[in-house]
Amino acid sequence: MDISFQQVNFAYAPNTPFEKKALHDINVSIKTGSYTAVIGHTGSGKSTLLLHLNGLLKPTEGTVRIGDTLITSETKGKALRNVRRNVGIVFQFPEHQLFEETVEKDIMFGPLNFGIPEDEARKRAHELIEMLGLPADVANKSPFELSGGQMRRVAIAGVLAFKPSVLILDEPTAGLDPQGRREIMELFERFHKEEGLTTILVTHSMEDAARYAEHVIVMHEGSAVLAGPPEEVLTDAEQLSAYRLELPRSVRFQKDFERLVHQQLPQPALTEEKLAEMIAALAKEAGEPK
Repeated sequence: MDISFQQVNFAYAPNTPFEKKALHDINVSIKTGSYTAVIGHTGSGKSTLLLHLNGLLKPTEGTVRIGDTLITSETKGKALRNVRRNVGIVFQFPEHQLFEETVEKDIMFGPLNFGIPEDEARKRAHELIEMLGLPADVANKSPFELSGGQMRRVAIAGVLAFKPSVLILDEPTAGLDPQGRREIMELFERFHKEEGLTTILVTHSMEDAARYAEHVIVMHEGSAVLAGPPEEVLTDAEQLSAYRLELPRSVRFQKDFERLVHQQLPQPALTEEKLAEMIAALAKEAGEPK
């Protein structure tokens, strides 16, 4: 499901004394099946952009196309139902959205709301409980009896249960420890690959953008100022600094290493593992007899 923004502007409370322009002339495209990271400092417009992706906000000017649906300022709710059926959003702290009396019912809510038969919805709920590494007996427990990490997995299952084509992740690891962050991000990567999802990660983490995304959009003061592969967008320190962003940690380490040994590595290291691999190869080459 291709997504495109064409000359999109958005203002909160337009034509009032409280008008606040939040997006300015956005022109970006996201290809079906891609993994895109949207990065930017606080207040850059990331969240406003995200809310246009399933019609929670509509552009003040311009158009947003999601698959076959064109969204303008005049688009009515009925036209947005198909978009919301195909676009799932995992918000920050998604466990705060749990509300049903059992885990099973909470996961089933989305599919039932979109007309999926009860038996099929129940089957999906139990499949996701297993896939997300939750104990089978949580199905009949209250979600509020679970640990924080388990609650988050239940909330994620509720989004995945109606099988969206597009999965939007809004800072999905907020509040988790490093191990929990890695587990959740690897879970999303697995679903992205196995289900062929179009995944959009909205994040402050340069490391997550570098590790998982194949396309990066940089937001700054309501504008999309950069877009391209992470090897290009996330390796230019001067350019990122202009938008109040830093290089990913592994790229910083790489540049320090290259200055130390007076030699460039063959490609940007977007993860610590890739950097270690290239340094090991360089050391092995240096140790071999000429």
